Amino acid sequence: MTRRPFSSEECSSSSCGMREWWLHVGLLCVPLIAVYLHIPPPHLSPALKTWRNSGGLFRYKGHNIFYRDSAGAVGSTDVVILLHGFPTSSYDWYKIWEPLNQRFNRVIAPDFLGFGFSDKPRPHRYSIFEQASIVEALVSHLGLGHQRVNLLAHDYGDTVALELLYRRDHNRTGHLTINSLCLSNGGLFPETSYPRFLQKLLKDSWFLSPVLTRLINFMLFSRGIGDVFGPYTQPTEAEFWDMWTGIRFNDGNLVMDSILQYINQRLKHRERWVGALTTTVIPLHMIYGPLDPVNPHPQFLSRYHHLVKRSTVSVLDEHISHYPQLEDPTGFLNAYLNFINSF
Repeated sequence: MTRRPFSSEECSSSSCGMREWWLHVGLLCVPLIAVYLHIPPPHLSPALKTWRNSGGLFRYKGHNIFYRDSAGAVGSTDVVILLHGFPTSSYDWYKIWEPLNQRFNRVIAPDFLGFGFSDKPRPHRYSIFEQASIVEALVSHLGLGHQRVNLLAHDYGDTVALELLYRRDHNRTGHLTINSLCLSNGGLFPETSYPRFLQKLLKDSWFLSPVLTRLINFMLFSRGIGDVFGPYTQPTEAEFWDMWTGIRFNDGNLVMDSILQYINQRLKHRERWVGALTTTVIPLHMIYGPLDPVNPHPQFLSRYHHLVKRSTVSVLDEHISHYPQLEDPTGFLNAYLNFINSF
């Protein structure tokens, strides 16, 4: 009897059984992965609930924008607007909020579109220009169009502030009159800014980004954000959760890749924004945490001193990193008030 040769289309009972086993595993994993990728956002902590309930919303081009606006010092007419960084929210300012209220008549802080308690539309082309227009719209909404305001900014908010500064100095839109500008630990100069690996991956991997934004979880987030805090000034577990909860609110994790295009915008519009910083005549100040891995010392500070001749600078303790207002609120506040009281 002649045995016919083994066909590649046939398989042994063991290999067929193995394929069937993997098929079953795959079928079981699909719903598990689906559940994992749709983990509901964490509940707001009591502190976040209080922050949210103390704020309000206004409409900008069909979107709800969250902001806080506190009446403070009696007898003062000074207004300060606080511009937060990526990827967090106006809650970044909570440690210095009450002390600022004791100095200023109004303390105002918005959540930019795509952040915190504001709407997070998708798909959407997020831009620094739009965020600056939102700040102008908020000022108009609050009836402060003719009020001289002080800007205090951090990280992403620094670039929004520079766009507002450019508009002020070039007589564009005319909705904001800036009295002073204080910046802190932002990537003002693309040549001295080093975004984190995940940020670069999210902003440039257009085909992977929708998957990556769903895969980011609390563990990955807390590890990544912890890397830009100093070793002795790490957030508490509760603070990590508050940051993550703010991001997950309204599915903000799903728009992080779109928002991160601001890094490319900084490069494209460098001359516009750095030019505004180097030519303005309003009072300028920089508060800097020198352990910052995103804007490292001494490269960043050397570049700042070289280009921004008219600015004063406060360098905080050597162990303070990228979030100085959270890591050293007392030092940060003292530096800012010394600046404000100097003119």
